[in-house]
Amino acid sequence: MATIVLLPDEVVLDGRPGEAVLDTLRRTGWTHRFGCRRGGCGVCKVDLVEGSTHDAALVSDAVLPPEERAEGVRLSCRAVPDTDVVIRLRADDSLRCTSPWLAGASSRRG
Repeated sequence: MATIVLLPDEVVLDGRPGEAVLDTLRRTGWTHRFGCRRGGCGVCKVDLVEGSTHDAALVSDAVLPPEERAEGVRLSCRAVPDTDVVIRLRADDSLRCTSPWLAGASSRRG
């Protein structure tokens, strides 16, 4: 089970084995901007600050070019943490609480 820290809000979530970052967010009452939820649009791009991830399914180079991958850009709908990770939302994005009763029980501020 990996710990996911979301910056700049410093929200800390406990992921489940094999669970993508976006799925962890949604399960625990949080969300950020996303589109197709299957790796085809690139709307859910985030920056991996620390840790490592793998893609749950193939991600096209047209959506996430090799240069961006090398810089730590990931798709939250496909990125499955291999270790504890620190993820930064993009400057034009924000973390939103969708279920206060879930969010309060499942997350903690860093």
